[in-house]
Amino acid sequence: MYHLFLLVNHGGTPSALADTVDRAGMSCQVGIELEQLDENGAKQPDAVLLDMSTLDQPDARRMVEECHSRRLPVLAAVPRDAITTYDPSLNPDEMLISPVSEAELTVRVQQAIFRVSGPSGPQLLKVGDLSIDQERYDVTVSGRRVALTYKEFQLLVLLASNPGRVYTREALLSQIWGYDYLGGTRTVDVHIRRLRSKVESPGHSFVETIWNVGYRFKVPA
Repeated sequence: MYHLFLLVNHGGTPSALADTVDRAGMSCQVGIELEQLDENGAKQPDAVLLDMSTLDQPDARRMVEECHSRRLPVLAAVPRDAITTYDPSLNPDEMLISPVSEAELTVRVQQAIFRVSGPSGPQLLKVGDLSIDQERYDVTVSGRRVALTYKEFQLLVLLASNPGRVYTREALLSQIWGYDYLGGTRTVDVHIRRLRSKVESPGHSFVETIWNVGYRFKVPA
């Protein structure tokens, strides 16, 4: 299962979150700085969990930015009684309200990992003339490199990893933008249209619209 790095401040008492991680079947290392991950023998985490009950906003913001620079999935656990003062510009990969159930914590961790690393499986996806290198974030069609935004890339990887599966707009919105995204499903349509304009051409059609439902990636012939 997953290994988390639980970040707290110097005087924090992270026992509640650490216990939840343990009950969820995950392991965790408790620390006060990400630099601890650079020590010899330190186990690299699958994701970083911020205990916002012990961190002030400046420290939390610095840690989120450092996680992004290290390409480490980062989650912020915000106490329920502090949710009204939560600053969304903190921008972790996932935000959860604590106390949190073991099941929700697991799902949120999986979602954060997906947002940063894409779905588990082969790092190189090839569908006909379409090639997706998940490690290098490179997409080519017939050898031509295509420049995609991060959200467009995430959409393409998710759909191409599950050819034939129909995703509703709501499902795509949840998996790519997050449960708490306040925009509407129109956002999905806009991004799909832009994605198609970049990767598709006459004779090269990959994404199908399922009217009144959503989208799917064509099953290779």
